[in-house]
Amino acid sequence: MPLFRPEDQERFLASYWGDEKGGAFSKSVYLAYHHGFLWKNRTKQRLRGGTRKLSELFRPRTAHAHIPAAPADASARDRIVWDRLSDQPHQHAGRLDKLRVRLADAGAHAGEAAVVAGALPRIRRRYVHLKRELKAGLGKAPVAWGGAGLCLRPWPENPEAPLALVDELGVRHVLVRLHPWEEEHAAEEELARALHNRGCELTFALPQNRELVRDPARWQRAVERLAGVFAPYGPRFQVGQAINRSKWGIWTPREYAELARSAAAVLRRTPGTEILGPAVIDFEFHAAAAVLNQKDLGVRFDAVSALLYVDRRGAPENRQAGFDTVDKVVLLKAIADTARNAAGRVWITEVNWPLWEGPHSPAGKSVSVDEESQADYLVRYYLLALGTGLVERVFWWQLVARGYGLIDPSDPANPRRRPAFYALKTLLHELEGARLERVLPAPEPARLWLFRRPDGSALAVGWSAAAGSVRAALPSLAVSVTGRGGEELPVPLGMEVELFPAVRYFLLA
Repeated sequence: MPLFRPEDQERFLASYWGDEKGGAFSKSVYLAYHHGFLWKNRTKQRLRGGTRKLSELFRPRTAHAHIPAAPADASARDRIVWDRLSDQPHQHAGRLDKLRVRLADAGAHAGEAAVVAGALPRIRRRYVHLKRELKAGLGKAPVAWGGAGLCLRPWPENPEAPLALVDELGVRHVLVRLHPWEEEHAAEEELARALHNRGCELTFALPQNRELVRDPARWQRAVERLAGVFAPYGPRFQVGQAINRSKWGIWTPREYAELARSAAAVLRRTPGTEILGPAVIDFEFHAAAAVLNQKDLGVRFDAVSALLYVDRRGAPENRQAGFDTVDKVVLLKAIADTARNAAGRVWITEVNWPLWEGPHSPAGKSVSVDEESQADYLVRYYLLALGTGLVERVFWWQLVARGYGLIDPSDPANPRRRPAFYALKTLLHELEGARLERVLPAPEPARLWLFRRPDGSALAVGWSAAAGSVRAALPSLAVSVTGRGGEELPVPLGMEVELFPAVRYFLLA
């Protein structure tokens, strides 16, 4: 049936399963069929459009002019270069080239699928159990608030600015991404030393590129060098980066397994070191489940890390294959709890909403947002993910960057703070040391949560997941109201308040 609005789909499915049955897992099956039907129709329309549209599947990929060309003699596996503006690799191999590689690796992918199929029943059982616990627990048991963090890279144009901005934000959990393929890390070491001296808790990411995947000995030497330099500043290292994206150099689970084993052997030499992985990006948890349940992996992760980007075409409350942000967190926790190669801890080491700023944006125009929406989504993502109590840390990538950072670096001498910067600063300030007491009644699509601060004061945090305002009732009168960016707002006369996409903080009498 042509039902596209989530609320209509919910009512449609309830007529079959009832309110108490189905849930996110069953809805994901329905949406898979639904999207498959739409894909079939779109495909037929393309084919009716003639061979010109069909030929687009086989055209070589185009790139921005600033991206260097791949070596002329590079194979389809190795046509990867570094994009300095978006601070990530660029894959020159086209769809047909990648398909050839995937077909050549069909045996490895079949083994991956078999591992996932074997793990799926216990993952599903754990997911259902966690969902039941979460639904009961958010109304009864408090959840300690904490773990909001930020990713950093050095800023050569103004090296001191990131430190001053960290102080201004008040953030204390920091992840520094290192580049093992580079020989020089003096700027990263200076940044780590200064952050460590400020009392920040440091975690280091060790991403790979195709050259290091092809040269395991060089990868091992790089990890040895970086571990020796940075372990004194922080005991946690994430091994790998977006291992389910070929542009980061990994085509099969075996390639990542070799890197992970080698890095773990080096990092475990230092007592107390913790290893995070496998750092799968986006909502592709089958890739995480495959690695975490591989029998001969030879690595046990102290925490499961993921670069959990939600459906970035919209808000964190939006659903993707039937799962919103909370559902995705619960599923990731279920995978971690049932994994052969990991403890049950979960970290989200990278998330952002990209801005439409030309070649600096790490994603296409269709998934980019404006600065106001970015600020709204940042706060709500932190609240939703950390509010479950299932995630220890959530890190925003990153502080200073065109296209997605909290700071616009166009003018290094006077860096502009985007709305998202003030949104994170306010979130950290308002909820420092607090605990989530319970979810308060609020009409959909509004959210209203009650926090308790260390001094005993009560703070209601509310927002609407849709455009416009929604009215809800506070449990008592508010004595002050703080806006998303820290601005002081008028105090309502009664207990009924308006909730908007921008989060508001109500200090209660």
